[in-house]
Amino acid sequence: MERTEIPLPVEDGPKRVRTYFGGRLIADTTRPKLVWEGRPYPAYYFRRADVNMQLLSPSGRGRASETLGKATFFDVTGGGRTAKAAAWNFPDSPVAEIRDLIRFDWEAMDAWFEEDEQVYVHPRSPYVRVDVLASSRCVEVVLGGVKVASSRQPRLLFETGLPTRYYLPRVDLRMDLLLPSTTITRCPYKGTAEYWSVSTGEAVFEDVVWTYPTPALESAKIAGLACFFNEKVDLYVDGVIQERPDSPFD
Repeated sequence: MERTEIPLPVEDGPKRVRTYFGGRLIADTTRPKLVWEGRPYPAYYFRRADVNMQLLSPSGRGRASETLGKATFFDVTGGGRTAKAAAWNFPDSPVAEIRDLIRFDWEAMDAWFEEDEQVYVHPRSPYVRVDVLASSRCVEVVLGGVKVASSRQPRLLFETGLPTRYYLPRVDLRMDLLLPSTTITRCPYKGTAEYWSVSTGEAVFEDVVWTYPTPALESAKIAGLACFFNEKVDLYVDGVIQERPDSPFD
C-alpha cells in the first residue's frame, strides 16, 4: 500500500544538542530536527550519522502511533548500564522527514545539553520567551480568607503560554504561616523550584508557594522571591481581584 504523508511540524534546530548515558556520549549534533508531537515543546530527533549507533541494539519492541507510524525500539548501553527501549525511530512513518531519524527517551538519558548548558525536564521551545519585570503595583494574596502576602515591589514574570506570575520578596509574606515542603520541580527555562505549603490555622493548602533559590541566568531576577499559584489563591492587583486562570496547574 502506498504511504500517505501526514503533515507534522518539523523544523531545523540551530543549537548543538548532546545527550549522555552511562558516561558515554550517545548523540551529538549541530543539526537537530525539532518535531512537534502535540506538546507545547518539541522533541529532538537525530540523524544516524550523529548517533553512536554502536551503543544501540534492537530491543525487539514495537509500538504504533496514529500520527507517526510504527516505532522500532533500541536499547541504549553505556558504562555497563542498559536503558531498555530508550531510543526509537519510525522507518515507515507517514511523516517523511523523520523516517531516518532517531529519537531518545528524555528521562532515560542521564544528561542533555544545548550547546554547553545542561537542560532539564524537556527541550526548550524556540517560541517560548521569559521576561521578568520590576513593578510597583500592589499585589495581595488571600488564602482561606487570610491575607498571606502584600507587596508593592513585585517582579512580574511573563512566560509564553502561561499566566503572569507575581514574585514577591519574602519580607512581604506571612512567613509564620508557611510550612516547608519536600516538593521539588524543575523548569527548563527557570531552574529548580522549592515549595511551601500554607497553614491558615483553619486549613493547610499544600504546595501553593514556590521559590527558585538559584534560577537559570535568564530568570535571575526572581532568585529567592516567592510566588503563589494564581490558580489556587485569591490574588489582588491594585485592589482588583484577578480571575483564576485556566492552566495545566489547576
